[in-house]
Parts: sequence; structure tokens; C-alpha cells
Amino acid sequence: MTAISDASSAPTIAAGALGELPSDRTYDADVIVVGAGPSGSAAAYWLATAGVDVLLLEKTTFPREKVCGDGLTPRGTRALVDMGIDVSEEAGWLHNKGLRVIGGGLRLELNWPELASFPDYGLVRPRADLDHLLVQQAVQAGARLHEQTSVTAPILDAQGRVVGVTAKAGAGAGEKTEHSYRAPVVLACDGVSGRFALALGMQRNDKRPMGVAVRRYYSSPRTNDDYLESWLELWDGPPGADDARLLPGYGWIFGMGDGSVNAGLGVLNSSAGFQKTNYRTLLTTWLDNTPEEWGLREENALCPTQGAGLPMGFNRTPHYRNGVLLVGDSGGSVNPFNGEGIPYAMESGKFAAEAVVQALARPEGAGRERALAGYPAAMAAEWGAYYRLGGVFVKLIGNPAVMRACTRHGLPHPRLMKFVLKLLANLTDPHDGDASDRIITALTKVTPALR
Repeated sequence: MTAISDASSAPTIAAGALGELPSDRTYDADVIVVGAGPSGSAAAYWLATAGVDVLLLEKTTFPREKVCGDGLTPRGTRALVDMGIDVSEEAGWLHNKGLRVIGGGLRLELNWPELASFPDYGLVRPRADLDHLLVQQAVQAGARLHEQTSVTAPILDAQGRVVGVTAKAGAGAGEKTEHSYRAPVVLACDGVSGRFALALGMQRNDKRPMGVAVRRYYSSPRTNDDYLESWLELWDGPPGADDARLLPGYGWIFGMGDGSVNAGLGVLNSSAGFQKTNYRTLLTTWLDNTPEEWGLREENALCPTQGAGLPMGFNRTPHYRNGVLLVGDSGGSVNPFNGEGIPYAMESGKFAAEAVVQALARPEGAGRERALAGYPAAMAAEWGAYYRLGGVFVKLIGNPAVMRACTRHGLPHPRLMKFVLKLLANLTDPHDGDASDRIITALTKVTPALR
């Protein structure tokens, strides 16, 4: 195997037949949410909190594993706190002070900025735990969760509007039963594959950023770390050695606090090595050249290397069409500057919920549609310009020479790197911040927003 295939190339959900709603348009829920990852659970939580009847359909059972770096910046911390999640260390979270950046023979520790808009600490927690906590929070708020329910098709009315879904429910292949669920609004929160969107002809825009990430857990004495660690250069030998080659991508090593670390790497589609590289071998090659005492070797591996796509920069739009909202990874919400997806999934879930709550307070028709159109408008206003800048950044760092120059000339200047940290992690106070906040805000104001 030379590459991890893009999950969106997998067999898609079939397009649904015309729905057969009764004339009184009786529904099974106010809203159907397809997928109970961070975006789906966040959307369900905010909808249920507002008194909306939410049906949350998840193809697996919890807890379940997802490929992820497991590290959260303060933006992710804020999203969790907003949902009432206990993020204390006593509740099992590992806190971190900032980001350690390694590259160009240098090592720089950057603390998270002190801001009014965000806490000054990040978090680490396995995705299996995180997703389970989020879905439990949604259920406690009133959402109805159906596990082992795999959505197979959208249901359309005579006008081509999505008014529900068909699904197969059950544990084993021979035990699954067919079901239909109907609602006036459907949220597609089914992740990078975007199968629900594909069934409706909503294709990914290949001109926008896409990445691939792989990760593996290792037993390691580096398990307790106050910083998330990012490697801007990956080498297949000792850095500086005459025969060492610079490899594509960037790497991370995140201590998990339980005796293990999460080590992984990402490669962007602007890199010449994208989809032409054996990413699992690439990870092993890089880690084999880290210090022996860190333990990042095959004999200490706790699981196979696993990978997933990173849909970035709104690479599937429109975010609303004919009764369906694309939320989280389904709508390409991953930050192209740093590959972070969880906070943007959760925030987009909140944006979607806010639009749907307003829509359902209006009769079906033009007024409701205007309210639902507020969701893509909110996404564009919040991240459209920032993601356009991110697209330029992705193209630049896809060139190894540019990446090397940025690393070697940028890292020696801590003040500049503090600015870069704010930009890459999208952590600013737009109204009450310092000069760096004002510069970043000005940049986004003059940049046309992606939609």
C-alpha cells in the first residue's frame, strides 16, 4: 500500500427515492442528525438545550475509536467548556501550557496566549473518551441517540427537498432492519467521507486544501508533557547528516498522561508526496530517528498505525441546500493552518443549531429558508477569510524549500513565533487584543471570504 485512500472515494450512500410523506407532514423528529462525532453531538446538544426534538443516528456504538492527534488547543478547550464538559485534571484531562516547535535544529516552547476569548491551556484526551463524553452530554440534554443505525439514503419530497433518511439498524449483517426517519431538517455530520452529501451530488472541491494524517500510540517515558510538540521537519536520518533526506509533512508527539504518547504526521495535498507516499512507513522512518530513550520503536507500539483524511478550508460546499446542513468534516471545516478539526466541528455544530432553532420557529416556506441560509453565512463570516488565507499558507508550505526557509529564519525569533502561533491556532481577541491580534484581524477583514 502506497497511500491511505481518501475516505470519500468509498461507496457512497445511494440517492433516495421520492419521499411519501402524508399530507399532514407528520415527522419523527424536528431534526435528524446523521453521525454522532463532535459536530453531530455538539449540534444535538445545542438543539436539545433549546427544546428541539433531535434524533441522533450513529452507525457504531460508544465508546469507539477514531484516528486523531488527541490534542486540543485552547479553542477546543473553550468549545468543551461551552457545552458544560468538566475539563479538569481530576476528570481525566491532561492539561498543556502551549506548543513546543522543533525544526531547523532549534527547539522553541510557546505558551498559549492570555486572551479574554479563550482559556490559556489546551487539553489531551483519547478520542474514544472525548466522543463518548460529548454524545453523553447531548443525550443528557434531551437528544435521542440511536446507535448501530447506518444511514443509507436521503428521502426526498416531490420538490427535491430532503425530508428524512432511510437507515439500517442492528448489530450483525443478517440482523439489520430497514427504517425510515423523517424530519423537516437534516444535519449531515458523517465526517470526511461526506457520503450523505455525495448522495445529493455535493462534491468535494479538489482545488481547496486536503490532508492525510496517520498516528500510532507508543509506550513512552514522554507520556507526561506540559506541551504539545510539533515537528516542522521530518528526516529519514539524523538531522544534518550528509545522507539524511527531508521527508514530506509535519509531525507531532503528544503525551497522553497514561504511560503512552500519540505520535503522528500529516501530509498536505500541496506536497509533491501527497498520495504517492506510504504514510505508515514514513511515520516509522521518522520515529526511528528520534532518541532511543523515548521508546518510539516497534516493540513499544500499542496498536497498528491508522490514518484518516483531513478535509480543510471549506472543501465541500454549499453548507446548506434543500433541507440539509453540512456540519464539521462533512463541510470541510478543518483549519488549514494547523490541521485541527475538533473545535471547528463543535463550533459549526453550534452555528447549525442556532440557524435551525430560528428556522423551526417560522412556518415552512421562504422565512424558514432564510433562517437556514444563516448557517452558511455564519460559517463564511467566522472562518471564510481566515480559511482563504490558510489555503495560501498550505500552497506555500507544500514547497520544502519554503518550509525550510520559514523554519530556519522564523524559529530564532520568539516574538515572531508568538504571532505565528496566534495565527496558526486561530487564537485572537479581535476587539481587545494586542498588536498581533489587530494585524490578524485586519488581514481577515481585507481577505474575501470563502463560501
